[in-house]
Amino acid sequence: MSESAADDRTPGGAEGLGGPEGLSEAMCEVLADYERHLVAERDVSAHTARAYLADVAGLLEHARRMGRDAPADLDLRTLRSWLALQQSTGKARTTLARRATAARVFTAWLARTGRTASDPGAALASPRAHQTLPAVLSAHEASDLIRAAVDAVVDDSPTGLRDVAVLELLYATGVRVGELCGLDVDDVDGGRRVLRVLGKGRKERTVPFGQPAERALAAWLRTGRPRLATPTSGPALLLGTRGGRLDQRAVRTLVHRRIAEVPGAPDIGPHGLRHSAATHLLEGGADLRSVQELLGHASLATTQRYTHVTTDRLRRAYRQAHPRA
Repeated sequence: MSESAADDRTPGGAEGLGGPEGLSEAMCEVLADYERHLVAERDVSAHTARAYLADVAGLLEHARRMGRDAPADLDLRTLRSWLALQQSTGKARTTLARRATAARVFTAWLARTGRTASDPGAALASPRAHQTLPAVLSAHEASDLIRAAVDAVVDDSPTGLRDVAVLELLYATGVRVGELCGLDVDDVDGGRRVLRVLGKGRKERTVPFGQPAERALAAWLRTGRPRLATPTSGPALLLGTRGGRLDQRAVRTLVHRRIAEVPGAPDIGPHGLRHSAATHLLEGGADLRSVQELLGHASLATTQRYTHVTTDRLRRAYRQAHPRA
C-alpha cells in the first residue's frame, strides 16, 4: 500500500462496503474470514484493513456479475477483467496498481488456506504507477513556516505553543502525522533528544530531533499542555482544545494554514513536511540507509525516490545558473 491517503477507498469494514449484500453466502464468509485474518493474524492497522477489504469487496462483486459465486471460481481472466473495467472508467494508474496488489495478496491467502487449488493472482500484472515527485519546501521556506508560527504565539497561548511544537517535530523528525498524534509524553526522551515512535505494522523506532524542536517541546510541556490537560487527557503528548488527544485533521488544517502564509511555498500538508525533511537530509549528506531508518520505510526503494527529488532540484539549479546549460 502507498503511504499516501487512498483516493477513492470506501470507509467501513466488510459489512459497510456497499457491495457484499449481493454476494453469495460463500463469498461473504470468505470476506469475513479475510477481515479476521488481516486484523488478528497480520495485525494491520484499521486503515489498512479497511483499504484491503474495500478493494477485495469490489473484486468479489465484479466476480459475481461474471457468474463467479465461489472462491474457487476466481481466475486470472476475472482479475484482469476487474482491472480493465476500472481502467476504462478512468481510474488513475496508482489506484489500479494498488488494487492489483490487493487482489494478489487476497488470492495468495485463498491458495495458502486451501480455499483455491492455485493462486490466479500470481500471474496478475499491474500498471506501473507514475513516480510523481512530491512537492517539498526549501530550507528557507521551512524556516519561514516555523518562524511565522512562533511569531503568532501571544501570551504563551497553549494552542500557539502546541502548534509550534507540532511544526518543529514534523519537520525535525519526518514522522507521519498519525505517528505524531499517537505519541505519549513518555515517548519523549528530552535528555537524548529522541522520540520513541510506533510506525506502520506496529514497528517501533527511535527518531532524533534537534535543539529547536527540543525548545518548542519544553515550552509546550512546561506551559501549554498543563493548561489544556483534563482528567481524561491521559498520557497523550499533544492535546486538542478540549483536552483530548490531538486529531490528525487538526494537524493537517494547521499545516495548510501556516503554509499559506509563506510566500511562494507549495501547498503541502504534514506529509509534505515529511518529504521536505527527507529531501533536506539527503541534500545535507545523510546516507539512504539512515534516512530509511529515520522515516520507518520497510523498503529502501521507497526512500530512493527522494534522491529523484534532489536530482531534479539540482537539474533546475544547473539550468538556471550554468551559462552552457
